[in-house]
Amino acid sequence: MKRRKNRIELTELERTKLERIKNKHTTPQNEAKRAHIILLADEEVAYLEIARRLMINKETVTTWVNRWNDRPEAEVHERLKDLPRPGAPDKFTPEQVYLIIAVACESPEIYGRPIKNWTARELADEVSQQNIVESISVTHTGRLLKKMIYSRIGTGTG
Repeated sequence: MKRRKNRIELTELERTKLERIKNKHTTPQNEAKRAHIILLADEEVAYLEIARRLMINKETVTTWVNRWNDRPEAEVHERLKDLPRPGAPDKFTPEQVYLIIAVACESPEIYGRPIKNWTARELADEVSQQNIVESISVTHTGRLLKKMIYSRIGTGTG
């Protein structure tokens, strides 16, 4: 069988880790499939055959073999992850988010608000008035509150 230019040559440790990732029931499906691609490529299975077996495009096989080979220094698990996706940069700095959460943790009455609990609308208005942020939508404020509530529940502090 003809060796490809972008061939995979796994170490025994890499093969063991990939097998574990592929077979573990809690592994995200996309990572398990990528591990399977790399394992089959190491066995010199043709890209078209890998694509057929895994019911994916041949280009997907080529992409993941290339990405695997592009990061030989990275850990096995890291080599199977998606690349960061482009998108809008964060609108608020971590410090601003921290200050918004700090205000949300205080009683609204401290700020002269005639309410017992923050609403997203009241909090957005307050952090804008305090110049913590230039502006923030009620929706985004609500998301921050929801994230804060769920992170506290998850840590057992709330």
